[in-house]
Amino acid sequence: MRDIIVIKTEKNSLLYWYKFKNPLKVMLNFIVIDVCKILPSLSIKRFLFRLIGVKVGRDVSFGLNAQLDIFFPELIDIGDNSIIGYNTTILCHEFLVEEFRKGPVKIGKNVLIGANTTILPGIIIGNNSRISAMSLVNEDVEANSFVGGVPIRKIA
Repeated sequence: MRDIIVIKTEKNSLLYWYKFKNPLKVMLNFIVIDVCKILPSLSIKRFLFRLIGVKVGRDVSFGLNAQLDIFFPELIDIGDNSIIGYNTTILCHEFLVEEFRKGPVKIGKNVLIGANTTILPGIIIGNNSRISAMSLVNEDVEANSFVGGVPIRKIA
């Protein structure tokens, strides 16, 4: 897991969301990501995600309804030839009751992320890894691994 920035807050951290990122930038990110959820064209999705700062490798495929972090898409790095499954969520931030957390997500090359998976901030997923559908990725995944579950555990 990468270093995560933690900021303590007096009240629940979501009350301060506008202090962590410019609201206009969040609105633009939201619009682009929401449009990409339903776009059938993978090349246009890659192009639009790159416009908002996502580092997207060659031949990356995003399934329908994939939800990228609307506050910090620039902290997402996805390697060549990876697949982000249907309805997968990639988070680079967490609004918690007493703190705000932020950290980059790095997905290696040739990675398969199954449908309905959630990836938390600060996670590194190694090259050639497979994550089964409906998983919670709350810790780093070594290269060439097959993991799944809530929370993830090694499958093979």
